[in-house]
Amino acid sequence: MDKHTTPKNSRLDSIVAEARRHNTEREASYREQALKLYPWICVRCAREFSSVRLRELTVHHKDHNHDNNPPDGSNWELLCLYCHENEHARIFDESLRSRQNGEQANVATHNPFANLQTMLKQKK
Repeated sequence: MDKHTTPKNSRLDSIVAEARRHNTEREASYREQALKLYPWICVRCAREFSSVRLRELTVHHKDHNHDNNPPDGSNWELLCLYCHENEHARIFDESLRSRQNGEQANVATHNPFANLQTMLKQKK
């Protein structure tokens, strides 16, 4: 162990790595399903994708909850990298505008690390 690694940090690193691995596996699962269900076209800009450029097509969760993955794909839409980034930037901008106007911000509330504290306690 180097001077920055302690048993506590090591345990935390292990839990974070496990959470990331789980997220990657879950993502691979719903991505594969979405690519089988839908044509390889961005629903915003209508750009078509071939298997060579398929990595540029992303699965967007309409309700922004990455744990909501119904088998019928009703919470997914395929977006190219650019439209996906634009979608998330638009939501962020709307949140800022709402806060500046003193309004209640209506934004995505999904937190991928919401259960991290529980996971840490379970590992003890």
